[in-house]
Amino acid sequence: MRRLGLDEWSGLVMLVVCVGVGSPVMLGLVEPDIPAPVWVGLFVVTLGAALVAVAEWGAPVLRWAAYGTAVVAGWGVVATAPRAGMLPILLVVIAALGPEAVRLPVNLLVVALNTAVIALTVSRIHDGPVEPLAAAVFYGLIQIATAFSVTAVRREQQHRQELTRAHIELRAASLLLAGSARTAERLRISRELHDLLGHQLTVLTLELEAARHREGDPAREHVERAGRVAREVLADVRDTVSALRAGSAADLAEALRDVGRDIPGLDVTVEVGEDVEADEEQTAALVRAVQEIITNTLRHACARELGVTIVRHDDAIRLAAVDDGQGARNVLPGNGLRGLAERFAALGGEIAYDGSSGFRVIARMPARRPAWSVQTTRAAETTGVPA
Repeated sequence: MRRLGLDEWSGLVMLVVCVGVGSPVMLGLVEPDIPAPVWVGLFVVTLGAALVAVAEWGAPVLRWAAYGTAVVAGWGVVATAPRAGMLPILLVVIAALGPEAVRLPVNLLVVALNTAVIALTVSRIHDGPVEPLAAAVFYGLIQIATAFSVTAVRREQQHRQELTRAHIELRAASLLLAGSARTAERLRISRELHDLLGHQLTVLTLELEAARHREGDPAREHVERAGRVAREVLADVRDTVSALRAGSAADLAEALRDVGRDIPGLDVTVEVGEDVEADEEQTAALVRAVQEIITNTLRHACARELGVTIVRHDDAIRLAAVDDGQGARNVLPGNGLRGLAERFAALGGEIAYDGSSGFRVIARMPARRPAWSVQTTRAAETTGVPA
């Protein structure tokens, strides 16, 4: 079960406060100016619209409409219950929710209109101007302070998210650059081993094979033993070259874990099967995939945990990533996910999404045969020397 964060707890506290300030009317202790069931219905509409306004799954237009409904309905709730004591706090809460749905100028306009409604409501039960003016100043200042504070916190969160995304992208680029340098160095060493030792050992094996078939050769036993040794050394050289050219699962796992390490507010776990081997292009695709998945999770999922698993399945490399966030009913891929799909398609693979429970990404691409094993097979077919 997903644990509630500070944002969820603060929202619950606000909801409890709103219900608390409206409880005198709902319990019949204070009579509103309109029928009590109508007032309660208006109060419920206010709370429901406020919740929709701050829901992250809602479209912007829906959230704006919901916030406007909450504001207008809140005016009706406060204006029709002037003797409900601290009921104007409801408008303070609505003003505090403004930065989640509208821009700051619009939020300040809402604060001004809320303050006017509070002043007019208080003036209905007090003859002099002192009480309405004091209430307007008191609640107005609270709304302004709350709106500014929430706006500042929201902007700080946005800046942190942008910094985190930039950090993830920089880390992924650094890993790909380092991996490219390691791959180039491994390729150079493997070529030198193959050119310097592989060819010479192949020729030596062929010469020994020819000497072994000479009749009456007294040194045939030594020739056969030398041939076996030469073939074993040649096999060792080829295994070494194959290991140098193929990226190990440990290297891939470490690279992917580095991409998702120390992400604020998100616990990323990466598991890579021991039999997974990826070349430079495939490694780049997997690193970029993990980067994009982490970025999207931070932006949209409101998740606490993200698990990434990469395994060898038949003749394919399979990536599965799932978070514990809110998911999405209709998945509309943005530029990042479309680019990710194009990258896997270029490697002969495919990608699929599922937002029914959390958000899940499944990607597959064919597992490539190491280039050295192809060369070895061809050389064996040409020379007749076992690979």
